[in-house]
Amino acid sequence: MAKPIDRNAKVFVAGHRGLVGSAIVRRLEQDGFTNIVTRSHSELDLTDQAATRRFFAEQEPRYVFLAAAKVGGIHANDRYRADFVRINLQIETNVIEAAHHFGVQRLMFLGSSCIYPKLAPQPMKEAHLLTGPLEPTNEAYAIAKIAGIIMCDSYNRQYGTDFIAAMPTNLYGPGDNFDLETSHVLPALIRKFHEAKTQGRPTVELWGTGKPRREFLHVDDLADAVLFMMDHFDSRPGDVFLNVGVGEDVTIAELADLVARVVGFDGDLVWNSDKPDGTPRKLLDVSRLAALGWQAHIGLEEGLAQTYQWFLDHIASARM
Repeated sequence: MAKPIDRNAKVFVAGHRGLVGSAIVRRLEQDGFTNIVTRSHSELDLTDQAATRRFFAEQEPRYVFLAAAKVGGIHANDRYRADFVRINLQIETNVIEAAHHFGVQRLMFLGSSCIYPKLAPQPMKEAHLLTGPLEPTNEAYAIAKIAGIIMCDSYNRQYGTDFIAAMPTNLYGPGDNFDLETSHVLPALIRKFHEAKTQGRPTVELWGTGKPRREFLHVDDLADAVLFMMDHFDSRPGDVFLNVGVGEDVTIAELADLVARVVGFDGDLVWNSDKPDGTPRKLLDVSRLAALGWQAHIGLEEGLAQTYQWFLDHIASARM
């Protein structure tokens, strides 16, 4: 039986400046954790095996949240394929091996819903992993995340570690990346509509047809879910991860209309169907996590309004 992790023990949050890592730190602080260890990339390069091992030897964290990763949207995933597979594999390999070698009690690996086949049955169950071809535009990133799951399971089986993983759906929230070259769809829409509104432009061009369906989870809900899993999820051989989502989706066109309303852009949307749509639908089956007693709490419109306000408050320092 899983038991709640010690709130006084040393916890390492890898990737604490990113969207997910920063939310995990906020959640841990709210829950009374007193010994959270973080390192920026300039302080610790997790692609450097020797540096990673030195850090674990010196700090000896008891728990690890592995949220450090190279991430991006369709454009970045397709254009920088080698970077996405290489960097993510290096980070996962170095951190998971060090966690084993230096006796970490429990590790949480953060994955992605892109691990599932492009044409997986909907909603996607954990059992659908490795049952078909991946979406070509994010294949390199997906392969790296799948490798992380397999590593957690393999270390558990061979060495008796307790490494688990969470596969979140599309995330958004405070600290998101609003760079149009590398961002995901939701922050890209926020920035595009905001700039169109402030510049008085009558139209905004958007990629694809608007028909694909996507599920969106506020990053603070994800942080709550991964802490819940660390306290309550018992892994078994071949069963080390759970989906994390809200259990419902919207079309990209519906999302665009909602973002435009929240931002206050009242112009026209022009869909460029020459650009890729990506996977037709990505809806997670979250019934296993729900059966443990967890569900998302932040609605999409509420979360969008919070995220847009964060964008306005941090426009000078946000990743643009």
